[in-house]
Amino acid sequence: MDFNLTEEQQMLQDTIARLVRDTYGFEQREGYRESEAGFSTGFWARLGELGLTAVPFAEEYGGMAGGGVECQLVMTELGRGLCLEPYLHSVILGGGLIAQLGSEAQKADLLPQVAGASLQLAVALDEPQSHYNLHDVETHATLDGGRWTLSGRKSVVVGGQSAGLVLVSARTAGGSRDEEGISLFLLDPREDGVRRRAYPTIDGRKACDLYLDKAPALLLGEPEQALAALRYQQGRAIAAQCAEAVGSMQAACALTLDYLKTRQQFGQPIGKFQALQHRMVDMSIELDQATSMAILAACVADEPDSDARSRSLAAAKFIVSRAARFVADQSIQLHGGIGLTWEYVLSHHAKHLLMVARQFGDDDHHLQTFSRLMQVA
Repeated sequence: MDFNLTEEQQMLQDTIARLVRDTYGFEQREGYRESEAGFSTGFWARLGELGLTAVPFAEEYGGMAGGGVECQLVMTELGRGLCLEPYLHSVILGGGLIAQLGSEAQKADLLPQVAGASLQLAVALDEPQSHYNLHDVETHATLDGGRWTLSGRKSVVVGGQSAGLVLVSARTAGGSRDEEGISLFLLDPREDGVRRRAYPTIDGRKACDLYLDKAPALLLGEPEQALAALRYQQGRAIAAQCAEAVGSMQAACALTLDYLKTRQQFGQPIGKFQALQHRMVDMSIELDQATSMAILAACVADEPDSDARSRSLAAAKFIVSRAARFVADQSIQLHGGIGLTWEYVLSHHAKHLLMVARQFGDDDHHLQTFSRLMQVA
């Protein structure tokens, strides 16, 4: 198998890498983090101007018709730069759901806006009791006089505090844990009946909880057909998140190696101590394994839904989550106290890696998923 990038892919990687390197220093990131939006609106607009938010969409909607590998290249560099922009949730997950479920009119209206970065999406799938289960939905939708309204609560909606539209899963039939009867809706968070409680996540990004009380919403696609699409598009998001984690791990390993070469103890760099060399090698091995699994995830992300695809994605998320936690822990240990200081970028990589290890399912969740799918293989 040829893992070399094509000329177009190399140009894409160079473009996003240069943009992040030139405009997203750590001090700048801290300023973006403290802003009202929680990220750089200028950087977000720049992503749109360069066509980077258009990567996964079809050309008829203003996209580049890119696949999992192209998304991987973008996400790796965003992870390396600890970028705060909600690319994963708006472009890949939110845009992917509209592309799969939306009517032709909805796709023609919304996807060009998402591809051009003029519309930011957020996706509200989690609830306080759901614990990674997309079918555990208590938020309910009611059709009254030809208009849908939503009532319930959604938790940890990343980017929801600044989103123009939020995609909300809600139950239109069945019990709270039934796999049938789940629909997806487009919600304007500025409508009556919507209350947002915004807060920072552990890695510096912003999220919100949604409290819905008969909030008007628009059905996306057909009713009660959303669960399969939610699982499929979450698989694409997992592949992209694995790539983002690899970028962050690469940065953490580079920072740690540089520290071992420069920190002096007993008249020599601490990197000369064999025990620390071994720990650095262990980190590199974990990174290599995670990189390989992220490549696998990118290659299968856009394949038709199947047990084999789901197994590969579950395996990738399991390996990457374990590696992310290991690299975060070892980086801090090898740095000592400085590794935990707020003013040093490594601590933010470590926090982000811990967040990645739990979003869209932790390692235990995906190990169970992999084991279940192996039993039916």
